[in-house]
Amino acid sequence: MTDEFPEDVSDGVPQEPETSDSLRAFGEVVKTFRKRANLTQEQFAPLVGYSVPTVASIEQGRRLPSADFVERAEEVLDAFGVIRAAAKHLGRKPGLAKWFRQWAKLELQAVTLYTYENRLVPGLLQTPAYTRTLFEKQIPAMGDAEIEAQLDARVERKKLLTERPHTIYSFIIEEHVLRRRTGGPEVMREQIDHILDLCARRNIDFQIMPQSREHHAGLDGPLQLLETPENKWYAYCEGQRAAHLIADPKEVSILQKRYARMRAQALSFEESVSLLREIRGAL
Repeated sequence: MTDEFPEDVSDGVPQEPETSDSLRAFGEVVKTFRKRANLTQEQFAPLVGYSVPTVASIEQGRRLPSADFVERAEEVLDAFGVIRAAAKHLGRKPGLAKWFRQWAKLELQAVTLYTYENRLVPGLLQTPAYTRTLFEKQIPAMGDAEIEAQLDARVERKKLLTERPHTIYSFIIEEHVLRRRTGGPEVMREQIDHILDLCARRNIDFQIMPQSREHHAGLDGPLQLLETPENKWYAYCEGQRAAHLIADPKEVSILQKRYARMRAQALSFEESVSLLREIRGAL
């Protein structure tokens, strides 16, 4: 199945701010039952299999809980079905557009996540300064409060890279994206330094698609693929004013084949890091 969403979808510039009332309410429910069980966040986190910062973010209403968290919290806290019931009424996360919520929930549990991008640095790799540039230049213009909500949501989402060390991340980015001085030379130097730092992590693979490549398998546009703990694969594609969450195995298989070909057509990890340093030096 393919779900289409009419709102703007962009890993760089989500447009639709979302209510957080139900998230805060859910967080209060979890916190109340945790305290009833005489558990601190530090004691509760390992019991549900999540980090203390993740538990704190959920209790503060800043992070959408995964279905796995809901079930584990319900069981550990013996919550009489209240936590499970509260989860049914969760609203959308601040700063994440409606169409993106389904993918964001899948991201929280992904064991494999692949990203190809030809427009901008993927959201998971962005620095706050780079992200702010995208939001401040957005058309139509965004208000200050909306920009801050979007930034907070992006910061929360980026924690996936550090809080899920066993998830395999692969990124393929077009060379011209890294050469474009988005936000100016200083912002891009910081952005490239950040990517270089992330490249030191064992679970992150980074490749550049060189401008010299005359043709490659990703010319149809940006692409994301993920694998769930149950080994089910989903794909996600974005355009200017539309997004597609793809679950049809046949369609996902086609996109997996394209991504596999792109990995062969892009520079190797070592070559990509070398070129990234070269681009950084030229700024």
